[in-house]
Amino acid sequence: MPPRLTAQDFDQELLILFDAYVHGGLDRRGFLAQAQKFAKAGITAAGLLAALSPDFAVGQQVPMDDARLKTERLSYPSPAGNGTVNGYLARPASAGASRLPAVLVIHENRGLNPHIEDIARRLALDGFMAFAPDALTPLGGYPGDEDKAREAFAKLDQSKAQEDFVAAAQWLKSRSDASGKLGAVGFCYGGGMVHLLAARLPDLQAAVPFYGNSPAPGEAAKVKAPLLVHLAAVDERINAAWPAYEAALKAAGATVTAHHYPGTQHGFNNDTTPRYDPAAAKLAWERTVAFFKARLAAPANASAPAARFA
Repeated sequence: MPPRLTAQDFDQELLILFDAYVHGGLDRRGFLAQAQKFAKAGITAAGLLAALSPDFAVGQQVPMDDARLKTERLSYPSPAGNGTVNGYLARPASAGASRLPAVLVIHENRGLNPHIEDIARRLALDGFMAFAPDALTPLGGYPGDEDKAREAFAKLDQSKAQEDFVAAAQWLKSRSDASGKLGAVGFCYGGGMVHLLAARLPDLQAAVPFYGNSPAPGEAAKVKAPLLVHLAAVDERINAAWPAYEAALKAAGATVTAHHYPGTQHGFNNDTTPRYDPAAAKLAWERTVAFFKARLAAPANASAPAARFA
């Protein structure tokens, strides 16, 4: 098997182009046109795009049929007129009927893909009940193709999606098998949504945004949830707005801890792409799980062996 590609194998300008493509700043044709100058040694622009794109099999840490877990696909009512919203629930099988602290898992701008389902399973192995909704449900759900998912996401009614995530948090916390303690973790788009939930939900007890968009500083006064914020080093699109929001949070008396991970790219926790940074991801995830256990009081007897790290 050839060695796994890392961010260091690509020109930084190309990584910035890819970030713009992922987040809608460039379409596929625009990315390929600009990436052509980086194509060399028999690798085409299309080949570069393929190399930078997710490989879910490589990034899977917890098998879908892991006997230590109980997983199921569920739906909850949408208050925004979307009928019901689908999602993926994971619990430790050893917990039985025990009531567990719950964590809402919020995906990137591509819907509920296999990587986010794997994140939910990782949390379940650490003693939590994790639920990952699919914001693309009104448009048919995650389509199984990342390009099609991005295209669908651009058509999503974001105001309705926000209300559906608020409803997901409330639905999860009120389940009969939940302890009543709720946390949230999200990545990129999902990180921004976690910031929004922290301002919207006074009973959210732990919020962990990974490289998510910051709200307007005026929202900081509404935040009651303790925040653990993970930020990449090379991520101007996200990092530019963070200092003002962090200052507003501290001025409002919010509990906030922010970590910047040297040498990392946006998406460094996503182990399905070359932007993945194993050391930073391991540290950020250890901090995340410890934060949830401290804030949500996960029962020690509900824990199972932690997921391996690539």
